[in-house]
Amino acid sequence: MASEPHKSSLAALTLAAIGVVYGDIGTSPLYTMKEVFAPEHGLPLNEGNLFGVTSLIVWALILIVSLKYVTLVLRADNRSEGGVMALVALALSSVGTKSRWYHPLVLVGLLGTAMFFGDGVITPAISVLSAIEGLEVATPAFTPYVVPLTVVVLVALYTLQSKGTGGIGKWFGPIVLVWFGALAAMGIVNIAENPAILAALNPLHAARFLAQNGWLAFVALGAIVLAVTGAEALYADMGHFGKRAVRLAWFAVVFPALMLNYLGQGGLLLGNPEAVSNPFYLQLGPWSVYPLVVLSTMATVIASQATISGTFSIAQQAIALGFLPRMRVLHTSDREMGQIYIPLINWMQLGVVLLAVIGFGSSSNLASAYGIAATTTMLMTTILTFFVIRYRWRYNLLLCFGATGFFMTIDVALFSANTLKILHGGWFPLVLAAVLMMLMLTWRDGRHLVYENLRRHLVPLEDFLQSLFISPPARVEGTAVFFRAEGDGVPHAMLHNLLHNKVLHERTVFLTVYNADIPMVPEEERVKVTPLGHQCYQVNIHYGFKDERDIPAALEMCKDAGLEMDAMSTSYFIARQTVIPRVGSGMALWRESLFATMSRNARDAADYYRVPTNRVIELGTQVEI
Repeated sequence: MASEPHKSSLAALTLAAIGVVYGDIGTSPLYTMKEVFAPEHGLPLNEGNLFGVTSLIVWALILIVSLKYVTLVLRADNRSEGGVMALVALALSSVGTKSRWYHPLVLVGLLGTAMFFGDGVITPAISVLSAIEGLEVATPAFTPYVVPLTVVVLVALYTLQSKGTGGIGKWFGPIVLVWFGALAAMGIVNIAENPAILAALNPLHAARFLAQNGWLAFVALGAIVLAVTGAEALYADMGHFGKRAVRLAWFAVVFPALMLNYLGQGGLLLGNPEAVSNPFYLQLGPWSVYPLVVLSTMATVIASQATISGTFSIAQQAIALGFLPRMRVLHTSDREMGQIYIPLINWMQLGVVLLAVIGFGSSSNLASAYGIAATTTMLMTTILTFFVIRYRWRYNLLLCFGATGFFMTIDVALFSANTLKILHGGWFPLVLAAVLMMLMLTWRDGRHLVYENLRRHLVPLEDFLQSLFISPPARVEGTAVFFRAEGDGVPHAMLHNLLHNKVLHERTVFLTVYNADIPMVPEEERVKVTPLGHQCYQVNIHYGFKDERDIPAALEMCKDAGLEMDAMSTSYFIARQTVIPRVGSGMALWRESLFATMSRNARDAADYYRVPTNRVIELGTQVEI
């Protein structure tokens, strides 16, 4: 009986994982088969091609999702957390800052992150569009309303983000479970009518298709990859549900349902080639179109929700790791720390999603953009995984090349096939990624230039305190907390305070925040207090990239180290830096100007660290870069 609660919790986690993790890949049957045989690709629908394409899709699910992600990549967790940012942090800590691979890996990670953001834009657009397009199958009269209805659904979805998913999130798993049940049932019906399609389980059909069709088969790979888009979500959401739940959901529910449905669509086309116009909605005949539109719209909205939440999570991690400026992060749940809402990201993403929907106009047009975003992210994940298993797990080099080289060959083939679509929509995620990488690199390099400027002018803290207390200034009641950068000298805010107010508080705390490359720092390792004499203290606070930044709560922990502070008599001194771009320094002038603009609009440090606004004193300083 003792194991019963564990079983029920695993069942609950598995059901939740089905709703959140697999919504994206689970909605791929809506458009994958239709895209492979789209007229513009030039692949004729005949028996040999149908068996080959169906076999390729099934084996893509086996090799890319089951073997690569579920078996290998899920093992490369950063203290149980996944996602491209967590993998970047893990890979960088594995090779070390002195390694020649450090900076190239930063670029690989940023490219993967930028493409993940691009994927987060295209997923809601193509998923909801493809669901609403089912109305066209029912009657062509609905055609003019597909894009407007998609816009309405997406605007409603993004407007509800600030409310959080706590209330409706419990329905995600059951609804998507019904969706997978419907996929499996439709697949079984069509397989029963054309059982010959089961021969596609033989990988020789896939190999024969690739060998006989040459260039056309290579082009077809660009559409076949749509069957595995969303695989990255398995890794990104691992921290919420754990490896066991993610793996159990895949092998027990998701994989069987997807395989049956793709085989079923193949069986349908085997008996009725005219259904190629939209094989998903024609699986059961005209009577099923409207119920399927309703169910698929719910499933695609849930899939979109998972992608949006993933974008918020990745953005939060990028802020913590110093690749994006501070933004307003709201927690939408008192119980779940991972449920967050970032207003700026939300509305910017909605704007780009609506541009994609209106600009591309159909799921077929968006498919070209989707493939290149997904395959680039998959390729970056494989590269980062190699460095983790080689430099962290210390596996034999030959084994590392064998394990990741096989998957890299597949990733490169799929990515190469999608480069053919750059002029037909593939440029869209590349432009998005270029803009995002430029912003992240500018923010990182700008922060480094600011730090170098301050370091050149710093006054060593210990020497300063020694000279200060030879003839100490007047001391006033209360505690002063001065924010101090890593490795910094005397905080500028303290120098300004002494210059203008000529007083020192009876208790002075120098506060340094360290951002670790792990998801969460244990509470017992959060705070370290070092006495400096004369009632002065150095307090180091350590946060992981998923930890909530709350300085007053962290300072409460200082009691155990003998430093007790009264919140009502504690003042926080923060230096607000105004960045001044300068010609001929570290970055191009336009990048320096961009960094200065980002710096001015970054979220206030006091707000970001949850410091009470009525206890903050800001002192300005100018920094040239």
